[in-house]
Amino acid sequence: MEYLSVSQTAEKWGITGRRIQRLCVEGRIPGAYKMGAYWTVPADAQKPKDARIKSGKYVKRR
Repeated sequence: MEYLSVSQTAEKWGITGRRIQRLCVEGRIPGAYKMGAYWTVPADAQKPKDARIKSGKYVKRR
């Protein structure tokens, strides 16, 4: 199985590396594991839905 780093996954999914790390800690990316100080994510992993957005669309407020 091929694995990607946090930065490679972030670029692939279009979100920040910190968000990827948070998803890994929460267990929301199946197959992701911590190797030493770094998270590794399976190359075929699907981006989880954003649970922070309840309505289905993002609305930026001031």
